[in-house]
Amino acid sequence: MGPIHFIIDQDIELRLLAEQDAPALFSLIEQNRPYLREWLPWVDYTRSAEDERAFIRSLYEQYKGNHGFACGIWYQGQITGTIGYHPIDWAHHKVEIGYWLAANYQGKGLMTNACRAMITYAFDTLKLNRVEIRCATGNIRSCAIPQRLDFKFDGIVKQGEWLYDHFVDLFLYSMLAGDWEKQRDVQHEK
Repeated sequence: MGPIHFIIDQDIELRLLAEQDAPALFSLIEQNRPYLREWLPWVDYTRSAEDERAFIRSLYEQYKGNHGFACGIWYQGQITGTIGYHPIDWAHHKVEIGYWLAANYQGKGLMTNACRAMITYAFDTLKLNRVEIRCATGNIRSCAIPQRLDFKFDGIVKQGEWLYDHFVDLFLYSMLAGDWEKQRDVQHEK
């Protein structure tokens, strides 16, 4: 994989997370801790910028091993959240996308556009066949992303994630390469 940098428009870009992003990313997590903790299992384990730096180093090792990557989502020069591939399953030509966005940056189309870029990259550049998104069934805002992008609803993963002191059910959404291509063809005809 080459350098990862997507310029989505004049305000939005995705860049491979780097260690120097750790302080700003940790600050963003701190500002959004109660909000993020409602749906994300890693929030309590991110206690310092050094924790975030160590996590970014692990992501870089994943990137170097050609197993995926994570990007910061930048809006008007500010980091607003992250999006990434959970390790790519090369044997089955598929990947799951995970993401989060700070509360005050929602409603601007940032995550929909970021997902669109990551999906296109998965199919066009990595030549994968399937992209999945899993969202807690109660996380309406997160579930709206794959719905907006015309993902197929594949079902519910009962008790699919442990969230601090309880299990949550997950909606499983998927997009196949051929369906994404058809969807883009229809959009180009409009």
